[in-house]
Amino acid sequence: MANGAKIRVLVADDSAFMRKVLLSIIAADPQLEVAGEARDGREAVAQSEALTPDVITMDINMPHMDGLQATEIIMSNKPRPIVIVSSESKEGADVTLKALELGAIEFVAKPSSGIDLDMNTVRDELVRKIKMASKVRVVRTATRSKLQHDVANSTPRTEAPSPIIAQVLSAATAVNPSPTAFSAIVQGAMVNGSKFPIVVIVASTGGPATLMRFVPAFPKEFPAAVLVVQHMPPMFTSQFSAQLAEVSSIKVKEAEQGEMIHPSTMYVCPGSHHLRVSPTGRVTLDDGPRIFGYKPCADVTLETLAQFCGPMAISAVLTGMGNDASRGVQAIKQYGGYVIAQDEATSVIFGMPQEAIKTGAVDAVLPIELVYQAIERRVLYIYGASKVGAL
Repeated sequence: MANGAKIRVLVADDSAFMRKVLLSIIAADPQLEVAGEARDGREAVAQSEALTPDVITMDINMPHMDGLQATEIIMSNKPRPIVIVSSESKEGADVTLKALELGAIEFVAKPSSGIDLDMNTVRDELVRKIKMASKVRVVRTATRSKLQHDVANSTPRTEAPSPIIAQVLSAATAVNPSPTAFSAIVQGAMVNGSKFPIVVIVASTGGPATLMRFVPAFPKEFPAAVLVVQHMPPMFTSQFSAQLAEVSSIKVKEAEQGEMIHPSTMYVCPGSHHLRVSPTGRVTLDDGPRIFGYKPCADVTLETLAQFCGPMAISAVLTGMGNDASRGVQAIKQYGGYVIAQDEATSVIFGMPQEAIKTGAVDAVLPIELVYQAIERRVLYIYGASKVGAL
């Protein structure tokens, strides 16, 4: 797309009325123009090749070929930025997340109450996400069957700890490490009131696909707790937690009000709430308004974690649009914690990592393939430093 040129959008939806609404929203914005329309997935694939649009809005439930299949074909052959326009029901969340795994950039939830075809209620969100998607450097992605194979085989499914975790256990116990020994360490720390490392992973645009590939690296007996703050609607985070649990060795669950945070567990912040870490190490959920424009807001999670964990806090800021986490990482650094940012080359959108880097609080800028190893190394340092009284 040349500088100053309008963003050309292909609209794919089986509903003639919905297409009319979407087309009118696009035509009304001076920076956008309609490239074409498609009534089903087959037409979407054909029109994508023929018209080479800058962005495609893709419905999911369509005849002949659904949006999931169309997304898979487009992103596997001649990729284009795709924004999914989907129902916010449980079923809609499931297939939308699958489309995001396949390379779709973003999604807009169709209104589910009253006049459920009145997309004017989400006009601003739709236009904003189309414009954002037009700036994404899309890459050819694997088919879903290959993604499932890669995720299933990305981390050996074994009860033996990884070499770095073995060092942690050895340093802490001075005996041959084992998952049983680690469990005893964690239980002992909790009984004695000792703190353990807590990792906060922050993501927005591009996050679901990134996390589906990243989270399987965490072993079952990971000696820290993990909090995930991903920008998405409430129904989506519930379904996303379930999908992460299917591919992960570490226990994954949606965070619940008042529950005690435990190591070897990953807690996904509900999209309907902000998540804070209480002074007693419990989850506190707040359903109040957006903070700094975000809900959930990672800044409040990071700031409360910094106060609770101090130098035992670790943050990883992954792909996303905006500046959420930029305040929080400064708090993490102020209290002695460690901050990682995903690099530009592997980010779908470099917004959030870049804003975090600009603060000067980031300790390491890494490709996504190296982020988990950096987290492991920091965990090892924390346990070693704790043993000699340095923390």
